Amino acid sequence: MKKQIIYSVLFFLLIGNSFAQQTPASKQTTAFSIEGATAHLGDGTVIDNSLIMFADGKITFVGSANMKIARIGTIINAKGKHVYPGFIAANSTLGLGEIDAVKASLDVREIGTMNPHIRSLIAYNAESKVIESMRPNGVLMGQITPRGGRISGTSSVVQFDAWNWEDAAMKIDGGIHMNWPRSITFGRWWLGEDPAAKHSKTYAKSIVGLEDYINRAKDYLNGPRSPKNLELEALEGLLDGSKKLFIHTHGEKEITDAVHFSTKFGFKLVIVGGDHSYKVADLLVKNKIPVILERAHRIPNGDDSDYDFSYKLAKLLLDKGIVVAVGMDGQMERMNTRNLPFYVGTYAAHGIDKEEALKMITSNAAKILGIDDKVGTLTVGKDATLFISKGDALDMRGNIISNAFIQGRKLSLETHQTRLWKRYSNKYKNQ
Repeated sequence: MKKQIIYSVLFFLLIGNSFAQQTPASKQTTAFSIEGATAHLGDGTVIDNSLIMFADGKITFVGSANMKIARIGTIINAKGKHVYPGFIAANSTLGLGEIDAVKASLDVREIGTMNPHIRSLIAYNAESKVIESMRPNGVLMGQITPRGGRISGTSSVVQFDAWNWEDAAMKIDGGIHMNWPRSITFGRWWLGEDPAAKHSKTYAKSIVGLEDYINRAKDYLNGPRSPKNLELEALEGLLDGSKKLFIHTHGEKEITDAVHFSTKFGFKLVIVGGDHSYKVADLLVKNKIPVILERAHRIPNGDDSDYDFSYKLAKLLLDKGIVVAVGMDGQMERMNTRNLPFYVGTYAAHGIDKEEALKMITSNAAKILGIDDKVGTLTVGKDATLFISKGDALDMRGNIISNAFIQGRKLSLETHQTRLWKRYSNKYKNQ
């Protein structure tokens, strides 16, 4: 019996290891010089025939390869290729769930309504197979965001090559996420109710409830803090300005009320979703409020929306001067995060300059998430988190990555998907 148990354990260990995530790369010890590529710096600047050098995890030089300057370390000839900063996925649940059909593998939402003290970071699984499949498309970082409830919890930003959540963390507990109430409701047709839209009778009351909750937190934080209340203590960062409030909402009235709510308490606000944000663009610009849009490849929410509304929404906001990033939400969002650059490519195809579109998953995203001092652009002194693509990284035909680095560490681009591709390619080659 004991032998059977031992054999079973060994069997599952062998099977598990054969499909395990790639081992995280070691700390950078060899310097690199990438020469000859077209460099897209992430701030709108493009350098043809560029030279990018980095050592000890940091970028040490960005300029023209025509300059007479000594190359350092290993020289990568990238002539005819393109260099980009690592892409950043905002509003993502990567690492919080593995298989949607297996409940035990999901840690996306917590029980309860008000959960500002719930930290997504400590639930983040750095060994997720889904995460390793992001890197071959240049998605190297993400904002790990909880879902559900009125206040979902606290998000953190991670990089996608780590042993555990401690190693992965780049920005810890930087934002609290709130799902704003809806001013319009729809009848539950499956219960025989009228499905037509109507004004919510509880909308105003819900906002008052949120204001009371914040005021209660202020009273608690300014008092003796006894008995200890983890919920209310988690709101301290919002009140002192060290954390941002990410409000998830789409409607014009909802966005307007969310802005007034945040202004009243002095919160640093980010709108997430924001389908109708273009209708109140002036209000957002006046209050310097950025917007994280959802993916472009989706059906418009409004019955009277243009068929291509989801494709051109980014342009409507950028033309008004709003800082825009692109995030994830909805069905199959974790798996679809690998398509992040192609969503941005679709936005670019509908009226946005390619380099301006690129900002939505590089410098704009870094600025909104509070990590622009480390990443987001190819700049001397920032982390060497970047990749080399054979072509246009916003086009699936050109996004073929030959090299990728996180903090100077050279990544393996092998995933369970590439292993399966090679396995079955060999099968048919041998027939």
